[in-house]
Amino acid sequence: MSTTNQTRRPLVAGNWKLHKTIGESVALVREIKTALAAESRCEVVVAPVFTALAAVRDEIKGSVIKLSAQNVFWESRGAFTGEVSALLLRDVGCDYVIVGHSERRQLFGETDASVNKKVKAVLASSISVIVCVGESLEERKAGKTLQIVSSQVRSALDGLALDHLPNVVIAYEPVWAIGTGVNAEPEEVQQAHETIRGLVAKQFNDSLAKSTRILYGGSVKPENADLLMGQPDVDGALVGGASLTADSFIGIVKAAG
Repeated sequence: MSTTNQTRRPLVAGNWKLHKTIGESVALVREIKTALAAESRCEVVVAPVFTALAAVRDEIKGSVIKLSAQNVFWESRGAFTGEVSALLLRDVGCDYVIVGHSERRQLFGETDASVNKKVKAVLASSISVIVCVGESLEERKAGKTLQIVSSQVRSALDGLALDHLPNVVIAYEPVWAIGTGVNAEPEEVQQAHETIRGLVAKQFNDSLAKSTRILYGGSVKPENADLLMGQPDVDGALVGGASLTADSFIGIVKAAG
């Protein structure tokens, strides 16, 4: 099920991971905000560390930039030392939460089941979710890319209602391409995205599938953004390292919009 991305507003999200102090985060987003003052076609999202969320929120107030957290816990409150709930992220002003990033799965033991619980918690708190899926290098070499991605998508969306889907963004991030400087070939990216869109159609309906935004992540930079985001089913990018400097991130945003 291939569709044209002209019918969906592009989205570019910068995942800053474990980088930037509060002051550095504010300085970076101020530079991005100034450069994108007139940007309207592309939706722009930044995801700083938890400690910088409030300061970044204040800096982007009234701008085109939206705020995201990088992770969440599925319970609203309780004896869960060190965790942050969707309720608290909404309270601090988050518009989005990233869920299921490969680093969370690989380094912190997140499973398809826990990702699904997080997706539901975020949506129940009236925040949009960017849910990440993607295969490892070993799985790719074994020819299991579409099998793994399909399984992760089905699990992440399991139990969601039709009215949840407008607030769900899916990010295809092949694990072997994240932070390595190597990205998937545009044809490979399109194949994965088309498969994901077909799964959404099967699990929900064609109309929701056509409107669901599917991002690509994995060594996206200004030099390859045009080609990657020019694919019919690629609706933007989830950007890691290239989002840590304003010039490179702005270049990707402009390529999308």
